Amino acid sequence: MKKLFYIIIAVILIAAAGAGGYFLGKDKRGGAPVKSTADAVGGGKKIKYWKAPMDPTYIRNEPGKSPMGMDLVPVYEDEEETSSKGAVKIDPVVVQNIGVRTAIVERRPISRMIRTVGLVAYDEKLVTEVQSKTDGWIEKLYVDVTGQPVKKGEILLEIYSPELVATQEEYLVALEYKDKVGKSPYGLIAGGADSLLQSALKRLNYFDVPAHQIEDLEKERKIMKTLHIHAPNKGIVVEKHIQEGSYVKPGMALYTIADLSKIWVYADIYEYELPWVKVGQKVKMTLSYYPGKQFVGKVAYIYPFLEAKTRTVKIRLEFNNINQELKPDMYANVEIDSVVSGSDIAVPSEALIRSGERSLVLVSMGDGKFRPQDVTIGVETGDGYYQALEGLKEGDRVVLSSQFLIDSESRLKAAIEKMLEAKSVSGKKEAADDMTGMDMSDMDMDDMDMDDMDMEETP
Repeated sequence: MKKLFYIIIAVILIAAAGAGGYFLGKDKRGGAPVKSTADAVGGGKKIKYWKAPMDPTYIRNEPGKSPMGMDLVPVYEDEEETSSKGAVKIDPVVVQNIGVRTAIVERRPISRMIRTVGLVAYDEKLVTEVQSKTDGWIEKLYVDVTGQPVKKGEILLEIYSPELVATQEEYLVALEYKDKVGKSPYGLIAGGADSLLQSALKRLNYFDVPAHQIEDLEKERKIMKTLHIHAPNKGIVVEKHIQEGSYVKPGMALYTIADLSKIWVYADIYEYELPWVKVGQKVKMTLSYYPGKQFVGKVAYIYPFLEAKTRTVKIRLEFNNINQELKPDMYANVEIDSVVSGSDIAVPSEALIRSGERSLVLVSMGDGKFRPQDVTIGVETGDGYYQALEGLKEGDRVVLSSQFLIDSESRLKAAIEKMLEAKSVSGKKEAADDMTGMDMSDMDMDDMDMDDMDMEETP
């Protein structure tokens, strides 16, 4: 009997303890119980939302299960706290593990390096075509091979021309007539003889008869069967169109002579590169057959039209070629260094994330915090930098590697924030709609029995 009594007392004590715990877990108005285990684990931190451990986009306002059956994990406000929109905070250990490298934005000279391929050609101003001004036959060739160098005034060939023979006869007759009547006391006669002689001399000069042969004609007073044609300029015989015994006509090309002391190089640049090329700019050129040597020239001319098929603009470059190392029809690599700014903000090209519509970089704010920053870029330099027109300032630290991982985290965070904002706006709108839908006129205050309402007595 005494044993049964002790058992009843123990049951009563256990029930009392359970009831006490239940009422202690409620506030004085019968509110919610104490904080959950997750709150206690958080050390008093405020939970912002709950997310699925395997799907960060699955978020809820209260604990529960994910679509995969896993418990939702809490995300606390201090974990999401950042100083700017889209910024993310990553544990320093993770930053080190994924190999994040950074660099400081500095001022540096900004220049645009344009690289293209050029074709070596003759300087058109130094190319001469030798022609005959009378018809006749080639009696002898002094320069009879292509590629032979010639000097200015050097004899190229001898030509027999009946017209030149007749002109010599006229000149000799004029000389004899002047000798006879040149000392006449009658001035009109002497003047006529002199005018006739000058007319015959001009005819010889117009036919390009060399001065030394005219002098020989005056001294010897003997008609020469053939006359010489001399080189008008120095250079290399590029083309030879005649042989000994060939019959030529006026205007027919005999030789093409090119002076190679200066050469031209034709290069094509794209239309978007055109603003960075100016006449007079220094250019550098290298040749595959001459490795290690660099030739320096200048931009001589920019052609005023565009090639329709290639969408390129042709430019002409000039180079000195005293040693004749540059030979026409060679291919060359051309570099044009165009200075845009002496000093400007520059960002490393590997720091840029380019989506096609915009360009951005990730700026390190320290303590594992990163924020995406839109930038407006200008020209690209030749050493791996871009001109930063807007968005960055000197001293900013930008991420050079693993930025795609950080950017993905930033985009995910921004998407979650938008989802939370949408849910918040939707919840407020539903509450407002519920309040608007209530019809207070349907409530009959007289029918309400205040005695039936269980009002808690105020102590």
